[in-house]
Amino acid sequence: MSQTPAAQAAPDAGAPRHPRAFEPVTLVVTVLLSVLGAVIGLVLITTLGIAPNTSVIGALIAMLVGRVSFAALSRMRDPNRQNLVQSAVSGSTFAAANSLVTPIAVPFLLGRSDLVWPMLGGAVIGLAVDSWVLYRVFDSRLLPATAAWPAGIAAAETIRAGDEGGRKAGLLGVSALVGFVGALFKLPTSAAGVAFLGNIWALLMFGVGLLVAQYAPDLLHVDLAAHYVPHGVMIGAGLVALVQALLMLRSRRSRGSTGAEVAEGPATEGTPPGDAAENARPERFAPEVRTVDAARLRRGLLEGLVLFLAGALVIALMGGVLSGMGGAGLVGWVLLAGFAALVHQLIVGLAAMHSGWFPAFAVTLIFLILGLVLGIPMVPLALLVGYAASTGPAFADVGFDFKAGWLLRKGGVPWHPYEMAGRRQQYLSQLVGFAVAVLVVAVAWKPFFSEGRVPPVAQVYVDTIKAGLTDGHALAMMGLWAIPGALIQLIGGSSRQMGVLLATGLLVATPQAGWLVLAALLVRVVWKRYRRRKAADAAAERAAAEAADNDLALVGAGLVAGSSLSDVSQIFRTF
Repeated sequence: MSQTPAAQAAPDAGAPRHPRAFEPVTLVVTVLLSVLGAVIGLVLITTLGIAPNTSVIGALIAMLVGRVSFAALSRMRDPNRQNLVQSAVSGSTFAAANSLVTPIAVPFLLGRSDLVWPMLGGAVIGLAVDSWVLYRVFDSRLLPATAAWPAGIAAAETIRAGDEGGRKAGLLGVSALVGFVGALFKLPTSAAGVAFLGNIWALLMFGVGLLVAQYAPDLLHVDLAAHYVPHGVMIGAGLVALVQALLMLRSRRSRGSTGAEVAEGPATEGTPPGDAAENARPERFAPEVRTVDAARLRRGLLEGLVLFLAGALVIALMGGVLSGMGGAGLVGWVLLAGFAALVHQLIVGLAAMHSGWFPAFAVTLIFLILGLVLGIPMVPLALLVGYAASTGPAFADVGFDFKAGWLLRKGGVPWHPYEMAGRRQQYLSQLVGFAVAVLVVAVAWKPFFSEGRVPPVAQVYVDTIKAGLTDGHALAMMGLWAIPGALIQLIGGSSRQMGVLLATGLLVATPQAGWLVLAALLVRVVWKRYRRRKAADAAAERAAAEAADNDLALVGAGLVAGSSLSDVSQIFRTF
């Protein structure tokens, strides 16, 4: 059996000690699996155009390693060590595929191979700042740990089921088999999986967007993408989401929250003096208590903006933007690039938090079109697009992994310091995965690109840049459709992100995914009502609802795991 957090207590202090990311065995397993994840991500994004979720795959491999009774490998049976490994593996996969190789392919496809290395340097900066900001602001009012983060729930439930066995493992295994077989028949079973895990209202709008995108061309004889309808909806929803996020930063105390909002330092404002220590440092797991307060959230986002601006300046100087645009143009480019990077990561992060899907390609395309409208020259625009594309995926992925760790560390006593220590170790482990991804991409990009193996989305960016805007149609349509996007986002509020998720569905446009999302939501509602039908009182009803949620989480985790296995298995198609 694996040790519980409480059983890992340091004998001298009587407090739990979280496993370390740089423990020799953990580090070796992390590096080896991170290399595997980076290679898988690089191969699949340049051949099939997908970046699989290897978080669950990393957890499964770490569990298998822990079953090896050799030397210290049995230490990998600890769920928290498995969490460290899966965090690094998923980080290396998304970093290599989305944050690094896609940006550097943009200048390469424009025929400017001399700008690949400067773009890679900028992408590394974007990746580093992306993950740093999420580390600083995770479990704040803007990005709470109690939100869905579906892929994080899937990873946590996979690790738990492997550790506990029994009914959980059986339900997870059957669901994974269904997800794998469904994916083999081209069904997006991961969409059904996240529908069991995410915010119902957000996913309802996501499903509606998917269905509209699938059937509008045939029923209405309208190509939504050609008329920039999805882009306009995302612009309107994104602007309102940005305003909603800024409004959250005004108060130090969470309004409408059921509990205190605390940081690592002083007690929460408004806490009675006699209860300050208890409330600011809860002894046991307290989901209503946030570990990041509004002050730290403000600092984290401000730090991110400053660092993104610094990174944009580095890219501009290394890429020769000054020679093509002049001093005033350079200042404007740096401000736009820094702002685009921050907004890009927030919109992608919010969408991923609620739905498990992040529309990184679509949001990047919006900033590309904005650059065309502003008349930015081709090379500076390509660098801006690459820099924006480097942010967002790592932000979302770190959030998924922190969610998984947050769920796995619930048993630590005292909980708050154990949670913060574990989150720090996860961040360090992901930095290892990111470093591995940088090395893999730095070595592999030349042979890959020379063979014509480039991410398809990068080709779309370059084709759009070369084509330019021949009239004002795109700007007019985006401005028109921004209005309903903004209204829906405003009506849904910041907790549901309905406008952003509607736009995400319109932009993703995966066939049949909308039906699977809506069907899974219906099953979710019916199952919860069925489990609660015989409850005699409020306490029994809450217990039944919790049991129903646990069952649905296992089913959702299995579907996501099976779909991920199918995605990874496609690497054999590339040879």
